[in-house]
Amino acid sequence: MPGGLKYIPSPIAFDYDVAYSALANSSGRMQYYMEVKGGNRTRIGRHEFIRAYNNNPIVALQPVPARAQVFQLHFFVKLPA
Repeated sequence: MPGGLKYIPSPIAFDYDVAYSALANSSGRMQYYMEVKGGNRTRIGRHEFIRAYNNNPIVALQPVPARAQVFQLHFFVKLPA
């Protein structure tokens, strides 16, 4: 991206239940993951990632730097009790 993406970490601590990631592999293909807090990372499909992004209460969003022209990110969700 021209000029880079500016990211300022939040000084406010937050609690989350599930983290989702969209990351590019070495060939540039996107891979999507879900990680329950304190658990293992599980690969998920694109549609499940999009559904989680659109329908869950996101508490934090973190862009992930990449060498290629792709946009990678992590987002954190707090599930309703």
